[in-house]
Amino acid sequence: MKRVDRTKDGLYYAKQVQNKQISSKELIEESFRIIEGENPLLNAVTHMRKEKALAEAEKRDFSHQLFGGVPLLTKGIGQALAGEPDTAGSRLLKKDVAQSTNHFVTALEKAGFVVIGQTNIPEFAFKNITESELYGPARNPWNLDHTPGGSSGGAAASVASGMVPIAGASDGGGSIRIPASFTGLVGLKPTRGKTPIGPGVGRSWQGAAISFALTKSMRDTAAMLDVLQVVQPAAAFQTPLFEAGYLNRLLDPQRKIFRIAFSLDSPVQTPVSAEAKKAVLKTVKWLEANGHQVTEKTPEIDGIQLMKSYYAMNSGETTAMMEGIEKKLQRSVTIEDMELVTWVLYTAGKSISAASYSNTLTTWDQAAEVMANFNDSYDLYLTPATAEAAPEVGVQWQDKVILDQMRHIEDYSMDQQQEIVWNMFDKSLTVTPFGVQANLTGQPAISLPVHVTQNGLPLGVQFTAPKGKEEWLLEIGRSLEADGQFS
Repeated sequence: MKRVDRTKDGLYYAKQVQNKQISSKELIEESFRIIEGENPLLNAVTHMRKEKALAEAEKRDFSHQLFGGVPLLTKGIGQALAGEPDTAGSRLLKKDVAQSTNHFVTALEKAGFVVIGQTNIPEFAFKNITESELYGPARNPWNLDHTPGGSSGGAAASVASGMVPIAGASDGGGSIRIPASFTGLVGLKPTRGKTPIGPGVGRSWQGAAISFALTKSMRDTAAMLDVLQVVQPAAAFQTPLFEAGYLNRLLDPQRKIFRIAFSLDSPVQTPVSAEAKKAVLKTVKWLEANGHQVTEKTPEIDGIQLMKSYYAMNSGETTAMMEGIEKKLQRSVTIEDMELVTWVLYTAGKSISAASYSNTLTTWDQAAEVMANFNDSYDLYLTPATAEAAPEVGVQWQDKVILDQMRHIEDYSMDQQQEIVWNMFDKSLTVTPFGVQANLTGQPAISLPVHVTQNGLPLGVQFTAPKGKEEWLLEIGRSLEADGQFS
């Protein structure tokens, strides 16, 4: 079997396939070799489609495809491929198989990718770590005692370990940017409505959740935007196409002098580690040295209230999802069917009134207006990507009192239930408080791998841009990358 240097990015391997220096089949065989060697330690991959992928590599025509012949792993939720598992990381759906391929995966295949399997996720993507009862914990290639984050944790571990150069991911509250920060990758969450959704799904988490990818390089990130950006008539949210092309702009940037605000403070008033602050201040120093205008300034948004609105949405959407599952199963679901976090969200969602749910979306719109006005003065907003480096696998995130309340969630009022939901996530939110805001305002945000802690773990910084300005994030990221600032 031909050995392949797996430190390069996706465009590098696509060029090799195009120039017939290597075949897609050889690339895929090398991916499976690495998976078979590393996955027993990392638990990043939960399903492989080896025979199908190798057959596709031999028969597909990869001419004129930007990522022609490159192997890719999809995330185990929201990225359905016909005939493959569709479990959402849940014991309740462990036997489910996708009946059709969704629009996002279709776009990946059209770009030339060969899907070789699926990555590990927490149940229904509800956590910022990847530790499901169905699949067990994923582990961080930088240190196996630590998590790669979540919910795209398996995707991050697969890219960081060299299994694939790019992996499908999604972000409903930081789920691309958190694992990117924890594993030293580039993690972009595009503008709401930028990438394909459906069929039959127009408002994933009311627009908070969007599918994209985890990559090793800024050019792969730009190229992924080129092949995935879309205007779907059926979609609830529309974002204009960037006709100039993201990769073209990246290779020929405008070299804009940005006005950048930065903050070291958690939006939910929780502690931020010295290492996370160091990562931001190091980036600020580089930005100033390169002529950008940098000011310490925080937008006037009630982050706690915004987070509470997010949890209310989570609760309502979980109840709606479970009602659909009950119809399919033709029975009621019980606490034994799911993990306790899922049960709490499902039960709490039953109590939320239509008016309360509607008010959560009003809170998002108000935050979006604050950020739009903020962007009149500042082009970009810089914060830590996460408040800490990756926590260890197996951390107990709730104490006995909270766990008891969670088990008896149905005994409480709506307001009390939402307080229990807050307390359920409180300890984990302290680690990752910076992600959710951009999901709710709809803005693009990116985690960049600029720092490694004294303990040898990656820690990213996050830039947020106005809606539809991904090219600004790409330009600042490319400048940092080209100047050797990526760790």
